[in-house]
Amino acid sequence: MMKKCKLTVLKTTLQEDLAKEYGIPGLGPCPLMKEGQVFYADYAKPEGFCDEAWKAVYQYVFSLAHGSEGWYFDDWMNTEKHKGVAICSCNDGLRPVIIKIERMESED
Repeated sequence: MMKKCKLTVLKTTLQEDLAKEYGIPGLGPCPLMKEGQVFYADYAKPEGFCDEAWKAVYQYVFSLAHGSEGWYFDDWMNTEKHKGVAICSCNDGLRPVIIKIERMESED
């Protein structure tokens, strides 16, 4: 049975050197996502979640919701300490948002 995942915005960042070189004047961290925001999802993008961020993380949400435990030959996440968790980011290279994805124990 598929389980839901909890998505928590851990950080909104700004790569200042890259933003200075390539961004528009006054560019700051992502205005759409806020640190501490929490969303719940399984296979569908949660309401209010950034479309571009969803494109970057949905495969991890889908995988965790279906019971995945391991990631890429165990060279990324400490799955012994953080079972059912992935730390991902959106694909904005100037102001990436860091998102924690956790599989919930219940199906609802």
